[in-house]
Amino acid sequence: MQFIKDDISTIDKNHMPIPWHSFTNEKDNTPAEAASLNEKSTVVARIGFMLLSCGTGAFRVRSSMNQIAKALGITCSADIGLVSLECTCMDEGKSRTQVMTLTSTGVNTAKLARLEQFVQDFPEKYNQMSVEAIHQKLDEQDQIKDGYKPLTLGLAAGFACSGFTLLLGGGPIEMLCAFFGAGIGNYLRVQLIHRRYTLALQVVAGVAAACLVYTALLRALELAFGISSSHEAGYICAMLFIIPGFPFITSGIDLAKLDLRSGIERFTYAALIILVSTLTAWIMAVTFQLKPNDFLSLGLGAGVLAVFRFVASFCGVFGFSIMFSSPYKMASMAGIIGAIANTLRLELIDLAGIPPAAAAFSCAFLAGILASLLKPSYGYPRISITVPSIVIMVPGMYLYKAIYNMGTGVIMDASHWFTEAVLIMAALPLGLIFARILTDKEFRYSI
Repeated sequence: MQFIKDDISTIDKNHMPIPWHSFTNEKDNTPAEAASLNEKSTVVARIGFMLLSCGTGAFRVRSSMNQIAKALGITCSADIGLVSLECTCMDEGKSRTQVMTLTSTGVNTAKLARLEQFVQDFPEKYNQMSVEAIHQKLDEQDQIKDGYKPLTLGLAAGFACSGFTLLLGGGPIEMLCAFFGAGIGNYLRVQLIHRRYTLALQVVAGVAAACLVYTALLRALELAFGISSSHEAGYICAMLFIIPGFPFITSGIDLAKLDLRSGIERFTYAALIILVSTLTAWIMAVTFQLKPNDFLSLGLGAGVLAVFRFVASFCGVFGFSIMFSSPYKMASMAGIIGAIANTLRLELIDLAGIPPAAAAFSCAFLAGILASLLKPSYGYPRISITVPSIVIMVPGMYLYKAIYNMGTGVIMDASHWFTEAVLIMAALPLGLIFARILTDKEFRYSI
């Protein structure tokens, strides 16, 4: 198709790049703390801008900007959204306001960890540098390539969605088809992201490819080995890599801190992806006559099932962490916490009869506590561990079934699945919020 061959270098940029170095003089060696307000404000604004590009919430972005401003001896007030940031820096009766907008949003936990370390080290390591030298250091941060290759991200999505499949009740056949469907779907989506295609195209192409590959592979298995078509329900699992768990969870945290602009924008972004992806999957289901029926029983004992759930939860969380650009060590830590929390959640539902939303709240709270306990030893940003560890609890299948039943006119079933999904989606960020309130005094107060 023609759009694949588009040369984006000939397209005028809708978001012009910010010439950070035009505000400084490379021959001026004045320490940053003694620089002009204009120069100081560019450092504060750029660090906030870079943190925002990592996908972290408004509270963390503002806290980091405040730390830098305090080290430079100025005052900063910031208004933060999903892809835009306005900040005013003040000093001795003067003020300077800057407005910045990202071209798109995403999640990069590795870059987030490095930037948070940069902010912590700023008063001792960078405050005596010139503003030009600080911008050069930030250039180096921007130039570091944290992301994995598309093939690796495809494999990560495949492992994550295979784990999802087992957790939702699927067996080996569904897991195999979901692995290839999700892997190829996410590989295509990442390629479109790298080529700067718009969000809607990324989502539609990724989900459609995942459903198509799942269906084609299942039909091939039917013809070659006589596999039953009853395994078709797993096509939902192949598309769950698209569920925007990170912006959804951070939206709840921002709303809890009354960062309403950021919280509402993040929630809207997450809802947009969910709506486009579920509608695409529904259209694919209608096209290929797929139905989201219940999975066939695996017939496993409670003990064996718990072990399988632990392994599948680890694989799912680890895969999602890799998709968020986490280093392997960070992804493994999130995987262990997620495996503990999610396995407990499922066991509480099955064995203790606890409502799914209550179990989700309790285990999200547990994940937050475990991450807080490990933070002093490893130094990773708390959000880089907690959010991936509970993304696997986001009820993507419930949301899809709600849209599917709505599209087929079964409104009562659609209402049931939508209500269940909303309750769980509200419980997950609340669990993290209360864990943060308990363990982080800076988060606990509104000051």
